[in-house]
Formats: sequence, structure tokens, C-alpha cells
Amino acid sequence: MRDIGKAAGVSAVTVSKAMAGREGMSDAVRKRILDIAAEMGYQYPDGSAVRLKTGLDIGIVIPEQYFEPDSYYSMMYRKLVSCLSQMGHFGLLELLSKEDAAALRIPRLIDTRHVDGLILLGQPAKEYYRMISQAGTPTVFLDFYDEQGSADSVVGDNTYGCYRLTSHLIKNGHRKIGFVGNMRTTSSILDRYLGYYRAMILHDLPIHPEWIISDRNDENNWIDLSLPEALPTAFVCNCDVVASRLITALKARGLRVPQDISVTGFDDYLVHPSDVPLSTFRVNTDGMVALAVKAITERCSDSAKPFGRLVVSGQPVYRDSETLFTGAEQT
Repeated sequence: MRDIGKAAGVSAVTVSKAMAGREGMSDAVRKRILDIAAEMGYQYPDGSAVRLKTGLDIGIVIPEQYFEPDSYYSMMYRKLVSCLSQMGHFGLLELLSKEDAAALRIPRLIDTRHVDGLILLGQPAKEYYRMISQAGTPTVFLDFYDEQGSADSVVGDNTYGCYRLTSHLIKNGHRKIGFVGNMRTTSSILDRYLGYYRAMILHDLPIHPEWIISDRNDENNWIDLSLPEALPTAFVCNCDVVASRLITALKARGLRVPQDISVTGFDDYLVHPSDVPLSTFRVNTDGMVALAVKAITERCSDSAKPFGRLVVSGQPVYRDSETLFTGAEQT
């Protein structure tokens, strides 16, 4: 990097920033550094040549049912646009309607060749996202992944997060614990269920089918929560929105949270009700967005490298929606 910096008239630190796609220099300086690096045959540690592009037009496609005002995905979209702009790129939004998804219509941003790459934020049906990954435009899946590895993906630490939350409830004396979420709809919900499942198995606790409650149908549309007559002492929910819905349903049954039943969420995004601050798992959304932008930039520069899945860690946040269980020993 010193040799590249000497040829470009900049420091080795500036060269490092240019190759990492960091801000702090003009597009002209970055381009000069990358061009010189390519001419000098510089190789990344993985052996690929430096060909990072600048000034990219990146499409951001979001299923319209996820893009509600102040929703988690609208927040993620704003962060994506900001991060792309800081890196000298441009973010272009297209909402994916249910009709276009069902008809497997290619996004207009791709069809009209308006973008260099695509970030698909939020999981549509499998047939649709696999079609996108094979359309020839560099693509990154954000907040979900495909088991066939058909595109780069960036996800939160879903399995570990729910494992931590469930283990915390168990440590606090709970033995009858349910899960709220339809694990068939997204990879994130399935991974969160697996974290719950892992904690229950490792502690030799039974999983009662009637305490696995669906929050949406297989088309990913909200449905009413159907609570069984006999309830567990705690629920692990797949996201904060669902946790809030569950708390409302429990209150309608005359139950208090957390005095009568404990509830945890996931994401740490929801504006918490003042009377029930929600225990949850905080997803590192800034880290996810930064990695997604880095991944799509690198994919636009090198379409031949193997696809990968990047997992971003988070941390549990314990508030007042769950508490110690002090009742009789449960079986």
C-alpha cells in the first residue's frame, strides 16, 4: 500500500480507506488510487484484483407490505440510502407489490437497466427472490438468506439472539415457554425459532405444540393471535411488533405483563408502551446496513467470487416485560 500511495501521492492510510470504500476523500482521488492499484496488480488477501467501483446506482427493492410508516424496514431503507450516499453511491427505491411478486415480474429498476446492483430488503416468496438472484444484476439479500446460496446475504444473529432470550427466561425460573411466529414465512423467523428450540432442548424442557402460536399466514399477512386456554408462563416473540400485539391480547384476557406472564421481543426497534418496557434482542442495524453496502459494492466489482452469508451480532436488552417465575415447580 505504501507503493500505491507513493504513486498516487497519498498516504498508505488513504490507500487503505479507498480500498475499504470508506469516506474521507473525493471520488476523483478514490478512483485514481483504485486505478493505480489495478495497474500495479494489487491483490486482495483472497486473491481478487482491486476493481472497486464508485458512483454506483443501487436499487433497493422492498415488498410493499413491509414498508409502512415508521416500520422497521422503512428505518432500514433510510439507513441504506444514507450509507450509500456517504460512500459516493446512489440508492433508488422500488416497492414490490403483491401482484408483481405473484406474477414474478422483474423489478423495473432491473428491467430498465437503471441500476448497477440491487439490495433486496425483506423476504418475498422463494420463487421471486430466486428469480431476482438469477436475473444477471449483482444482488444482496438483506435480513434474509437462501439456503442454496444464490446471492450474498446479510442477516442479524437470529438464532443466537433467541437462544439468549430463552435461556434468560429459563435462568429466571420459567419452564413453560412458548414461541410466537410463523417460522415458514421467513428465514429470520425460522432461525429465531431454532434459537428458542435449542435453549429448550439443552435444558430438557418440553415444547408444547399449542404454545407455538402463528402471527401471520403463509403469505406473510398478519392474522389474529389465537391463544390457547392454558398458557405458559412466558412467550418468546419473533419481533417487537408481535410482542406488542401479544401483550394487548393477554391484557384482553385479564392477564398482566410481566406479573402474570413474561414476554420478550426481538429487534429493539418498537417504541415501547410506557407501562410495559419490552425485553428484547437489539439488532445491530447500522452494522447490517454497512455490510450490505460493502457487499453490493464488492459484488458489482467482482461478480465471479463465491456467494457468502454475513451474520451481524447483537445484544440482549432486559427491561420490564419479563420477570422471575416464583410459582410452583413446572413440569
